[in-house]
Amino acid sequence: MMKTLSLTQIENILENLDPIPAIEQGFVEYSKGKCNIPPIGELLMDKGDVHIKYGCITGEDYYVIKIASGFYDNNKIGLPNSNGLMLLFSQNTGELICTLHDQCLLTDIRTAIAGAITAKYMAPKNISAIGIVGTGVQARMQAEYLKSVTPCRDIVVWGRDPEKLVNYRNDMRQSGFKVTATMDMDELCASANLIVTTTPAEQPLIKADQIRPGTHITAMGSDTPNKKELDVNILALADVVACDSKEQCYIRGEICHAIKAGVIDMANTLELGNIIDGQKGRINDQQITVADLTGVAVQDIKIAEAVYLASLG
Repeated sequence: MMKTLSLTQIENILENLDPIPAIEQGFVEYSKGKCNIPPIGELLMDKGDVHIKYGCITGEDYYVIKIASGFYDNNKIGLPNSNGLMLLFSQNTGELICTLHDQCLLTDIRTAIAGAITAKYMAPKNISAIGIVGTGVQARMQAEYLKSVTPCRDIVVWGRDPEKLVNYRNDMRQSGFKVTATMDMDELCASANLIVTTTPAEQPLIKADQIRPGTHITAMGSDTPNKKELDVNILALADVVACDSKEQCYIRGEICHAIKAGVIDMANTLELGNIIDGQKGRINDQQITVADLTGVAVQDIKIAEAVYLASLG
């Protein structure tokens, strides 16, 4: 019988579930070619965008179809910016096994987990401060999940809206962080050597001459062909450029802009799954490294399966 999980049920399950190891293994399986992940379905509209991500891991029990949206002015009318659901099907029969009406919570969590996994393998050992670019849901969740991979609790957060900066600072202080809020990107880049960008910007927010040696940047806001948070010269400057999916990042995210500008070659990039599996990424704490995360369906497969199996008790 098909199961339906509400947002409240999913939240309760997640209290006793750690999806990080499963998602980490999912990146490895993806980079080993074990996943069947078709191109992203995408609907770009004036007020928002919708992504349809779907796929399976060869030989496993389930496949997943995920619909997730971002309508970035929703907060002005009292609604969350993101919404969506995940559908878990049997790979053996095609039957719908479970509808996870997560309202994009699982997408937000698996995205934040990807940031933590990336920092685990690519950030410098000694993190002076965490730079968070943006003040929304993902800006908070990225910091929360970084707790699992670094003892650093100093945040420098950048935003354009003073009120949102104050709200972010207050919220994250309650979560145990020391927070400095700024509207000056120079200040953030001078203070932080682990930077996470979380915005839907379409013009670069950070320039190459702002990045100091030893910095790692996880760029996760740019997940469509038109979004762009980094100056392409940052990728040209970087000692290591990694991504979640070379196939996806060739046409979306920060890497695609750098390739179009002729400043990097995809052949010189690494996939996160390869780094997790032992391929050398960062070698020392003086290197500049960049990870371009556009979100891969294997993350959705792993977290949907984990929540469903946990719901069975």
